Amino acid sequence: MKKVKTRDRILDTSLALFNSIGEPNVTTLLISDELEISPGNLYYHFKSKGDIVEELFSRYEAEMNDLLAVPGDVEISLDQQAFFLHLLFETVARYRFLYQDLVNVLSRYDQLQSRFRRLLGKKTGAFRTICESLRQQQLMGIDDPGLGALCEQLTLTSCYWTSFDSLSHLNDRDSVDPGRGVYQMMHLVMPYLHPAVQDEVRLMSHQYR
Repeated sequence: MKKVKTRDRILDTSLALFNSIGEPNVTTLLISDELEISPGNLYYHFKSKGDIVEELFSRYEAEMNDLLAVPGDVEISLDQQAFFLHLLFETVARYRFLYQDLVNVLSRYDQLQSRFRRLLGKKTGAFRTICESLRQQQLMGIDDPGLGALCEQLTLTSCYWTSFDSLSHLNDRDSVDPGRGVYQMMHLVMPYLHPAVQDEVRLMSHQYR
C-alpha cells in the first residue's frame, strides 16, 4: 500500500477531530498527540492551526467548485437533480465543522470570508441553472421572482441544515445523515413541480429519509 504522507495524515486527522469535537476545541497539541508525532514535526508542515483550517478549506473549495459547475446547455433530469443534492450534502458532511459554527469560524479566519461568499453565489447559480432546466422542460411552474426566492432558500437551507441537524444529536457530532438534508431540499422544490411529477419526486425523496 502507498504510504500516506505526514502532511496528508495531519489534514485527515485534523478534519476528523474538527468534525467530531468542534474546531475551537482542537489544538495543535491534540492533533500531534492523536497522530503520535512531535509538535515540532507538525509545526514543520503547518505553522499554526489556522494554516490547517485554510488547507482543509481549499480542499472543500475545490470539491465544491467541481460540483457547482452545472452545465447550462443540457437538460437536467429529476434523477440528476436528486443526485446533485446527494453529492452536495455528502461534501458538506465531510467538512461539517465549517457549517456547525459557521459565523464564528469565518470571524476567526477572515481570509476565508470572501472565498465562502463566492461559493454561496455559485450554489445559488447552480440551483438556478437546475431549476431553469426543469422550467424549460415544463416540469416546474414558477415565475422569475419566485425562482429567485426559491434559489436563495435552497442556498440558505444547504448552508445551515448541518447546524440545525446537529441539534438533534449534540452529544454525537459524528452522527451524520446527509440524506435528511436532501429530503428537505426536495420538498422545498416539490410545490413548484407540476402535479404529474410530484408523486415521482415524493417517492424519490423518501429514499433519503
